[in-house]
Amino acid sequence: MARPIVAAVFLCFVSAALAGCAVISPTDPYPPAVAADFHPKPAVNTVKKDAGKTGSTDNVQRNALTLKMAVDTAIANNPGLAAARHETEMAEARHTQALARALPSVSAMGGYTHYTDDQRLMPPNLNGDPGVFGDDIYSADIVITQPLFTGGRLIKEIGAAKLLALAAEHRLSRTKKELVFNVTSVFYSILAQKKVVDALKFSKTTMDEHLRRVNSLIDQKKAARVDRLRTEVRLADIEQKLTAAENLLAIQTRVLANLMGIRADLIDASGLEGDLAEALQSQVDTERSVSAAFKNRSDYLAARAALEAAAKKVDAARAEHWPSVTLEGTYGMRWAHNPSDYPAGTDRSDDLGRVGVFMKLPVFESGLISGKVKEERAALGVARERLRALELAIRLEVETAALNIRNAHKRVVTTKKAVDQAEETLRIEREKYELGRGSITDVLDAQSAMLDSQTGYYKALADFNTAIAQMRLATGEIK
Repeated sequence: MARPIVAAVFLCFVSAALAGCAVISPTDPYPPAVAADFHPKPAVNTVKKDAGKTGSTDNVQRNALTLKMAVDTAIANNPGLAAARHETEMAEARHTQALARALPSVSAMGGYTHYTDDQRLMPPNLNGDPGVFGDDIYSADIVITQPLFTGGRLIKEIGAAKLLALAAEHRLSRTKKELVFNVTSVFYSILAQKKVVDALKFSKTTMDEHLRRVNSLIDQKKAARVDRLRTEVRLADIEQKLTAAENLLAIQTRVLANLMGIRADLIDASGLEGDLAEALQSQVDTERSVSAAFKNRSDYLAARAALEAAAKKVDAARAEHWPSVTLEGTYGMRWAHNPSDYPAGTDRSDDLGRVGVFMKLPVFESGLISGKVKEERAALGVARERLRALELAIRLEVETAALNIRNAHKRVVTTKKAVDQAEETLRIEREKYELGRGSITDVLDAQSAMLDSQTGYYKALADFNTAIAQMRLATGEIK
């Protein structure tokens, strides 16, 4: 009767101890996709008045999207940024683990041992103390351990883990800023491309009107038929440029949707709202910007934290040459099943407790510790060189952004004047042609020059705005 009771108690203890290890349901690596949280602005109402009728209102459905909305949506839904957040959580969890290794640990242990020869259940307390003997022994213990001295290894590991967690936070911040820059750059490119498409559409409309005017002049025998052919060829060229520009606009819109982490059908390029700022300031203090970058850039701060963590890892590896001292205490029960010797006045179960201090000194590790120290020193060298490479890259990025700002500023100023001159030239050439004092070639060349100057102006505006954002990213000032 005693054996089933002991077995039941033992099984209950083991089940309770292993309850946390049981996998009730496996983790799904592919959880259900979460719908993107993107809500465009409400529809915009426009009023149309028809002749002889009262004013009527038509609803124009348009998903308005500002730069701030695009950035906020990207921060909430971009998978790359979400992965960086998880990496930060991983680093924080490693710091928690390193800290836990220096704190007390409590565990429950249970076991069953069968011996070939009978063993005493409990050690004797006095000489001649009777005891219970058997070959089947059950045990259950609570074990408490506390490291007392590790040569500084645990402290260094905690410090390294904390620095690596800080580095992960800085990398997350940098990833976020890079995402903001990419969204901003694509957004400005779309705004500029919309202007290019509008310019091509206007040129096509103007060329259609010019073609009708040429046909009218041909009917009046004031123009040659070859003028119509030349106009039609130029009109076909504008149409193919318009098709290519609209295709590029569609691609840019999909790139923006990808950065925002949403489906491309949720946004429409026609709904983008924003202005391309004029080029007002082109002078940049490069040295001051470089100093600001070293102070503000998250990736630079992350590299410094990683370098300091690598140094602490070297110290932690060296500390393994030192002895380690651990405090350990246990308290538990022992049971003997069907004891072979069961003297009167004894019990087949009893409790047992102990406490002790243990020291472990590595005498010969076959080069394991030395190899680990060498590995960590090499990792420290890698971290040093990566920091130096990043310093050079930061200076290059700042100088490149400064040059791009100056270049884009000059292009904006130049192309803006060119647009005004091209419009005036086209007006003059058309008047000359209609008066019979100019050729169709001059008109078509003027039309092409105006379109090229408009396209260059809008692209220069986009490049200037992108260069400003690039400088803010290079100096770590972008939000």
